[in-house]
Amino acid sequence: MRRLYLRIYLAVLASLAAFALAAGLLWRAFGDDGPWSQAYEVAATLAQNALPPAGAPRTEQQAALEKLAANLRADVALFAPDRSPLAAVGAPLPAPEVGRERGGWIHRWGGPAWAVRLPDGRWLAARAPRGHGHAPYGLFLVLALLALAVGVGAYPVVRRLTSRLERLQAGVESLGAGELSARVRVEGHDEVAQLAESFNRAAGRIEELVGAHKSLLANASHELRTPLARIRMAVELMKENAEPKRKAELEQDIAELDALIDEILLASRLDAVKDLDTSEEVDLLALAAEECARYDNAALDGQSVTVRGDPRLLRRMIRNLLENAKRHGAPPIEVSVSLTAESVELTVCDGGAGIPESERERVFEPFHRAGAGRGAGLGLALVRQIARRHGGEAHTRGSCFIVALPLKR
Repeated sequence: MRRLYLRIYLAVLASLAAFALAAGLLWRAFGDDGPWSQAYEVAATLAQNALPPAGAPRTEQQAALEKLAANLRADVALFAPDRSPLAAVGAPLPAPEVGRERGGWIHRWGGPAWAVRLPDGRWLAARAPRGHGHAPYGLFLVLALLALAVGVGAYPVVRRLTSRLERLQAGVESLGAGELSARVRVEGHDEVAQLAESFNRAAGRIEELVGAHKSLLANASHELRTPLARIRMAVELMKENAEPKRKAELEQDIAELDALIDEILLASRLDAVKDLDTSEEVDLLALAAEECARYDNAALDGQSVTVRGDPRLLRRMIRNLLENAKRHGAPPIEVSVSLTAESVELTVCDGGAGIPESERERVFEPFHRAGAGRGAGLGLALVRQIARRHGGEAHTRGSCFIVALPLKR
């Protein structure tokens, strides 16, 4: 019922049903009056002129009624003012309803009959042979068929309009999900078509801007490699004359700058390339063991589980988690690989204070710095980006970071 086309379509059907019901009720309420009243009066006068007076014997009235109905091939009955039968031709007819003062249709057993009150108070009723009668419910049938025809004809029109809106909605959702090449087909020349054209223009412009931004970021990061190499060479040349403390600080700054450029390049490449460069079977526990060996206070536990993905990206993901725990957490660092019903979970915990609940999503944003200093730079943003590239997800709970990857099928 939340679908737009269903609401429009049902509104059309409800309007038609209300129209049919109102028309039928009006016809039932006023159908016996209006222009038919003059016809009733004329028919009553003609019938009385052909019939004997009201006080004539029944036999005389019967003979006159048979003569009147000789060529009608209909059932005819004559009733006294008190609605008692006086004469009849053909099948029996019901007496006019009590309370009726004028002519009209009688709806009882045997089918509908037509009754008219004569000027002298008597009643004359008639019923046409089968197949020639006038069914008072015919109007309801006609209106119902009309409503059905309009309903059937309106459905494809309404559905075509809303199907275009649904395709436009799918395009907007695809664009919002990061598919910058999403476009919608322009159909017709109405407002929906204009909206589709506007969406396509906006999507094209966004794709151009994002592409230019990615290109600029990648080129800038690449260009920074050259001055960074010159700085490193200069530091090596001044090794003998530089103060040890100053030299160590320069080397640390260069290492951090080199790592940052490397992360920027990797993030830019992950944004630009949708598919993995390499997809192979990887033992996640063995990969975590190799990375934990680089840290003195990192303990590893778990079971050997194979996942499918890029080993270099998975290694980078584990390294970033361990580096984040070392820099912003507290020892000991505990790493575990576990198997659940639907996924493989890599968990990296430390002895730090943990991430506040309000920061658990923002800590994965690039260059976001939480209250405890966690998450500065691109390290955790790359963790989530690599996890999602492998069909998984990364989240945090307290002082633990959990990466869930799909099982190898």
